[in-house]
Amino acid sequence: MKMSDKPELLAIALAWLSQHAPVLYAGGLSFLVAVTRVIYGGGTRRQALLEAALCTLITLGLIPVLEWLGLPQNMATAAGVFTGFLGVKKLAELADRIADWKLPRAGGQ
Repeated sequence: MKMSDKPELLAIALAWLSQHAPVLYAGGLSFLVAVTRVIYGGGTRRQALLEAALCTLITLGLIPVLEWLGLPQNMATAAGVFTGFLGVKKLAELADRIADWKLPRAGGQ
């Protein structure tokens, strides 16, 4: 079966891609930036792929937050690049600092 036999299937696929382009673009950019950053820093291929996968998942998790804040979907691209550039360790440190600030530990530690 060729795609020309089912033109409505191609139209549905293109409509889906068009509707989800900002999310796909953000995830893809996050992946590429993270891979490039890890390889540039001397990491292994395995480290680069794992870091990139984690950054992509974090980016996809941030997109609903952007929508909740009332920001346009195109901001997902910036979030993806930012996530990929900072990396998982830096984002975890940032999240810990924010959590400590907003939710101080019992006993002041």
